[in-house]
Amino acid sequence: MIRIADVREWRTHDVVDAGSQKIGVLEAVYMDTSTDEPAMATVEVGLPTRHRLVFVPLNGAIVGPDYLKVGYDKSVVKKCPAIGTDDVLPAEDEAAIFAHYGLSYQPGASGERQLARR
Repeated sequence: MIRIADVREWRTHDVVDAGSQKIGVLEAVYMDTSTDEPAMATVEVGLPTRHRLVFVPLNGAIVGPDYLKVGYDKSVVKKCPAIGTDDVLPAEDEAAIFAHYGLSYQPGASGERQLARR
């Protein structure tokens, strides 16, 4: 399990896939609101003039000397639903991100978000 302190240290470092292909740059960490554990990260991808943020799960991620290696292929991550670099993830869009990776999505009993940015 990755500790949140470890992940925060790597903000702005490269995020790579299992084959060590660079996906983008780590922008933020999102916590699972039910466990308060790191669950997803946003990765800045795109052309220099058209950046966007894509989400990638942190399950199985490995922190290296100058990168964060995730267990998903670059092509899968780049096709994930995205937000603008200055945007906030709408609560109603969370389920689509989990579905993209084949993960179960469970909002709180009163409809609370499952993800919270830290």
